Amino acid sequence: IDVNECTSENPCTQTCVNTYGSFLCRCEPGYELEADGVNCSDMDECSFSEFLCQHECVNGPGSYYCTCPSGYTLLDDSRSCQDINECEIRNFTCTPQQTCFNIPGEYKCLDPVRCEEPYLQINENRCMCPAENPGCRDQPFTILYRVMDMVSGRSVPSDIFQMQATTRYPGAYYIFQIKSGNEGREFYMR
Repeated sequence: IDVNECTSENPCTQTCVNTYGSFLCRCEPGYELEADGVNCSDMDECSFSEFLCQHECVNGPGSYYCTCPSGYTLLDDSRSCQDINECEIRNFTCTPQQTCFNIPGEYKCLDPVRCEEPYLQINENRCMCPAENPGCRDQPFTILYRVMDMVSGRSVPSDIFQMQATTRYPGAYYIFQIKSGNEGREFYMR
């Protein structure tokens, strides 16, 4: 008569399977059988692949979980991270005069546009130099401020934005140029 070692002495640290004349030890998911055939040790799932988690993999007893950096939330797939838009959910500390601008992982408070002499503020992002002011003779008629985000890792060359001249002001001529911020020659105009 076969002796069921699993009920009499249970030599396994986790699951014991009785066989005729002997027994086998099995481990729970997330554990692996050691060379002695009896003990189970935690399997480090994070060491299998660097692609298990988008950001960081944390090994735990019998399993693993993914974490995201500050300013990101873990998605329902339990492995991908998505930026938290603090401006959208109104979780920011900007003053009422400032504009909240979301950037990956955080946000920035942008001060309102201030027009310098001889320009006059027309609206929240446009300054105009009145034609009757002699100081405006060699200055652009209007200056328009726009804030936009550019996500890294996009294929290049790539159009970032488009501007168009208008015939609304007869006799006006247009000069498009990058005034500053292109010291590394990353941008060009066409």
